[in-house]
Amino acid sequence: MPESPADKALIEQSQTRLPLNGITVLDITLARAGPTAVRHFADWGANVIRIEPPPSDGEDVAGRRHGFDFQNLHRNKRAMTLNLKTPEGHAAFMRLVKTADVVLENMRADVKHRLKVSYDDVKAVNPRIVFGSISGFGQTGPYGPRAGVDQIAQGMGGLMSITGLPGQGPVRVGIPIDDLTAGNLLALGCMMALYDRERTGVGRWVTTSLLEAQIFMLDFQGSRWLIEKEIAGQAGNDHPTGIPTGVFPTSDGHINIAASSSRVFARFCETIGKTEWLQKEEWKTQIGRSKDRKTINAMISEVTRTKPAEHWINACESNGIPCGPIYTIDQVFADPQVKHLGMATVMNSPYIGETEVVASAINISGFSKAIRRHTPDAGEHQDEIMKSVGYTDAEIADMRAKGAI
Repeated sequence: MPESPADKALIEQSQTRLPLNGITVLDITLARAGPTAVRHFADWGANVIRIEPPPSDGEDVAGRRHGFDFQNLHRNKRAMTLNLKTPEGHAAFMRLVKTADVVLENMRADVKHRLKVSYDDVKAVNPRIVFGSISGFGQTGPYGPRAGVDQIAQGMGGLMSITGLPGQGPVRVGIPIDDLTAGNLLALGCMMALYDRERTGVGRWVTTSLLEAQIFMLDFQGSRWLIEKEIAGQAGNDHPTGIPTGVFPTSDGHINIAASSSRVFARFCETIGKTEWLQKEEWKTQIGRSKDRKTINAMISEVTRTKPAEHWINACESNGIPCGPIYTIDQVFADPQVKHLGMATVMNSPYIGETEVVASAINISGFSKAIRRHTPDAGEHQDEIMKSVGYTDAEIADMRAKGAI
């Protein structure tokens, strides 16, 4: 849709004002779950300071930092290094805490206490701080001290038992869904804590875990057990309860069709020229179709495999039946709707040149999602950040000599 002059003016304004301008975030996260949470703050205007340990000798720092994963996770930030295990590095962190709004971390539950950078530690310096934590299994409890990674949570949270073809055995999802979900939920929780702080003046400790995030994402499959005591199994590409919904062959590949409600199923039968199916009494209800899932899917497949995917997508779309292609990743970003949505966004980096990263999926009227800062190298903004909290050139040089930065 063309932008009006008023829209353009708002977007121009958004280059200097974004929703989270004025919020300072200290990022001491690792791996993926924590950085996913931080990315929301960074993309929407917060002053994000990424704090990392000084690089160790022999590490492939540039190779890792300049790779696709790190570049996508850490845009729109400034970066510095601190050795939190040294008195000087810890003192510098606490000096930053005094004027910060949010601290985000996803260390093992006990590590932040050993480093003395836990919520209680930072709250003593700044009672207004919002402290966000992601762990593998929760901050306390019998599994609290354990390290957690995405695939472990996928297994313990039930997801692998319902993913894949019937009888196939456990299958992991093709993305780190628990890392990503935990990060998204932590960002949401911290935003709520910031809103509450506006009324109370008091910060909060916001926590989630990979395990909690996965169980939350079970959604209806979880309530299916809690309320009906039904244990879901693997359903492959079929929807576990909505029939027919699944993957069907075409003459040149496969498509997804979702025609599960009785009203849409009737339109679907008309669209593919099988109105006689509407006379089957047992197929007039969702329960009846569910009992005859294999037969229905096989009969639909016999029809859909006679013509190409584009034919069926157009035919279904014209009759209000959800239907779509099954893309490889390159095809995703080549799709005209994806291009229209701007889900690949340009980032200019002095280290790797002009590239593209995955855009935020959030849209706020009047604000641009353009990347403002390239993903920084380790310690790229060291001196400017430290000087902003009162360190002198001599003090910074002394800390370097002591290995604190």
